[in-house]
Amino acid sequence: MSHLSITAIAAKLDEYEGKEVELKGWLYNKRGSKKLQFLQVRDGTATLQCVVGKNDVDEATFDCAKQLTQETSLVICGTVRRDDRSKLGFELGVTSIEELHKSVDYPISPKEHGVAFLMDQRHLWLRSSRQHKIIRIRHTIVKAIRDFFDDRDFVLVDAPIFTPSACEGTSTLFNVDYFQEEAYLTQSGQLYQEAACMAHGKTYCFGPTFRAEKSKTRRHLTEFWMVEPEVAYMDLEGNMDLAEDFLCFIVERVLAKHRDDLESLGRDVSVLEKIKKPFPRLRHDEAVAMINKAIDDGSADPRSAGTERLDEAHEDASATHDLERASENDDFGAAHETILTRMFDRPVMIHRYPYQVKAFYMKRDPEAMERALCVDVLAPEGYGEIIGGAQREDDYEVLLERIKEHELDPEDFKWFLDLRKYGSVPHSGFGLGLERTVAWICGLHHVRETAPFPRMMDRIKP
Repeated sequence: MSHLSITAIAAKLDEYEGKEVELKGWLYNKRGSKKLQFLQVRDGTATLQCVVGKNDVDEATFDCAKQLTQETSLVICGTVRRDDRSKLGFELGVTSIEELHKSVDYPISPKEHGVAFLMDQRHLWLRSSRQHKIIRIRHTIVKAIRDFFDDRDFVLVDAPIFTPSACEGTSTLFNVDYFQEEAYLTQSGQLYQEAACMAHGKTYCFGPTFRAEKSKTRRHLTEFWMVEPEVAYMDLEGNMDLAEDFLCFIVERVLAKHRDDLESLGRDVSVLEKIKKPFPRLRHDEAVAMINKAIDDGSADPRSAGTERLDEAHEDASATHDLERASENDDFGAAHETILTRMFDRPVMIHRYPYQVKAFYMKRDPEAMERALCVDVLAPEGYGEIIGGAQREDDYEVLLERIKEHELDPEDFKWFLDLRKYGSVPHSGFGLGLERTVAWICGLHHVRETAPFPRMMDRIKP
């Protein structure tokens, strides 16, 4: 008798119905009576009901089923029986049970637990049905990301984790002692992708990035994964087109594969079904006007903006106090983003922010020099920025001046400046944060559930 996974049996139910199979897994939960024991057995692919009848097995097997404890590892043999009440379409009529390792006093019982406790038990919390679904959806999103770029002839060019200089601002760098030299954990692979796209035309990197932000909001992790495409000869409009196609592709893939999982997480999938092109595209000053109108006419109260659902009392504090009007000369706060995104049923693209509040490498708009040729894509329902991108400054002298304005050492960026000396071209790209994207698609309150082992300002274990 060969070992089979639960999903493998479900995929070929007509073939296995009435036949005896072997499952290897763990006891997730159980209930029973004097004559029947209903075992919920998970094997990593799904959870299946396995029925042990007192009249169908010997006394030792039935007693074993009665004594099984949560998360005990076991091998079960039984007959596949069609059951239309099951989402899988079948159950298992047990004929034998082999207990491999008895789990004693498993700390996460079926009762409710606090978040802090569950985070301390993250290595075990991953086994729960909810976390299992989230991590599987994350896997699908990662696969969709790679498929999207691979199918469009992008070349994966890995960026280094150790970097000699800042990319997104010196205040959020993690310092590392690198053989008596100062180095940092990467904030972004973008600068290296700018070099790579000059060699390959279209490239991307996908890996962990680090931000030493002293923030405890529901949107922030200190370590998160980011995918960053970069394309030579692409302007801001092309960049926005690429980001739009990219997000639609990801959402369609997840809906096709995980509709039931999303619904079981409490996600309203009808919201995701509306994620279609075209996305609204607003200049920053247009968005400011819309936000301020909502604030002025009273429709932007934080409670009506949905922040009472998405923001904990100690998080995103700006959204729970008197709202300040947005400024045409500044970036948006979390409350402003929430107000704006509640006006649309799909992601909204905000472009041409004030150049003073954006990174040194962003090109200025030649038609409005006070603006940068940049774009942020804000997810609906208050989930905030999931994509940030821009057309890059391709002029050597202008970029050098911007580096100096940001009080960065030009020597650290000598190689980066070289890209503007030897065949410089217009180019652009963006970065998408994986964990925020998972949180948005799954409808999660906090990004801590989107990473297998999240790293936050107050958490480095397990």
